[in-house]
Amino acid sequence: MKFLLRAALLATVCAAPAFAQSAAPMPSSDSAGVAAAVNGQVITTQDITVRARLLALSMDMNPTPQVIKRLSPQVTKQLIDQALQQQEIEKLGVNVSTQELANAISHLEQSNNLPPGGLEAKLKAAGVPYSTLLAQIRTSIGWQKVLHKVLGPRLQLTPGDVAAEKAALKASLGAPQYHLAEIFIPVTDPSDETPAQNFANTVIAQLRRGAPFPIVAAQFSQAQTALSGGDLGFVQLNQLDPAVAATVKQMPVGAVSNPIRVPGGYEIVQLLDKHDIGNQMQTILDIRQAYGQYPKPVTGAQLGPIQINFINQFMAKAQKAKTCSDIEALDTAYGNIQPSDPGPVNLATVTPPAFQQLLANLPLNTLSRPLVQAAGVSVVMICNRAKEKAQLPSDKEIENMIIDQRVQLESEQMMDQLRHRSVILQG
Repeated sequence: MKFLLRAALLATVCAAPAFAQSAAPMPSSDSAGVAAAVNGQVITTQDITVRARLLALSMDMNPTPQVIKRLSPQVTKQLIDQALQQQEIEKLGVNVSTQELANAISHLEQSNNLPPGGLEAKLKAAGVPYSTLLAQIRTSIGWQKVLHKVLGPRLQLTPGDVAAEKAALKASLGAPQYHLAEIFIPVTDPSDETPAQNFANTVIAQLRRGAPFPIVAAQFSQAQTALSGGDLGFVQLNQLDPAVAATVKQMPVGAVSNPIRVPGGYEIVQLLDKHDIGNQMQTILDIRQAYGQYPKPVTGAQLGPIQINFINQFMAKAQKAKTCSDIEALDTAYGNIQPSDPGPVNLATVTPPAFQQLLANLPLNTLSRPLVQAAGVSVVMICNRAKEKAQLPSDKEIENMIIDQRVQLESEQMMDQLRHRSVILQG
């Protein structure tokens, strides 16, 4: 989406958790136990209980002691991997700023139609410390920075890299393409096999009962796509592991697969859509946006009097806008911090889902509701909505695809290296 509401549309964030209607009390008897040590860094049984509770709530499971016990092996493995990632983040001197964390929280709240501060309130009501989610988000952002820092020059693409990918895409015109979401559960040791498979079966059962796939993927998938809720986008069968391709070919749209054993672990996929390349239609929006930056950014995920007063003044001016030209003028009046015209926007690529839904239903030349972010507030207006035959991705989109592939491969290789050279003890 180019620059459209970029402050709220960070890629390196996890999806927000759903919350069960009722929850068992938080166990506390095991709070002092040591479950694992990663290069001397202790992971307590309480750490595992809290994270397992967060996972259970995200899958609409009542987090009873029995459920927590069943989820604990996979949670322990994830916490070990995140400890390794955090140690590497610190070793390389990578910093995650308060503003980046605030932007991530803002994105989560927008994705779930929550007001600023709503996510913290939801977690508190469910008995989950807000710090648990903050730590997970901070590690996710920091790990992405580590990968980009390590890759360095390898992220600088040549015209030949893009041309080769574009040629491959052109050659595939007319072939079937599948829109997939994935959850990857690693198996790094033979002893992990049964716990990983059991965990995969638990996840699948909850997904088939209606647990949101993006939320579960964002929290517990170990693939690069976890950061976008498991969304792989549209792919061809030859881009997938043969076992996954064979399964996908037989799946109806909307279905969730059984666990698929692939090199390195288990894959769970959901088929979101399918079409033949070059034959599908897409909705293209001509949009104008106006953005106003607060005198001071939000701190602690709570709007203060300064921000509220700014939003009220901004919206008083915005409500006078009747045309897209008026929105351009409003953006200019607030300093053009974000461009008023982000260029053609493919509705299918808009994130988060709540914003996509807003654009899908917003009438032409009608002001949107205020889109509150950590650093400012935006409004948008749709000038034109058109149906067009899908085209090949732009050069920029192709570059992003190639970079994502390289980052994913580097992540897998680095995690293997970190596990092998670390001292990991489990109780």
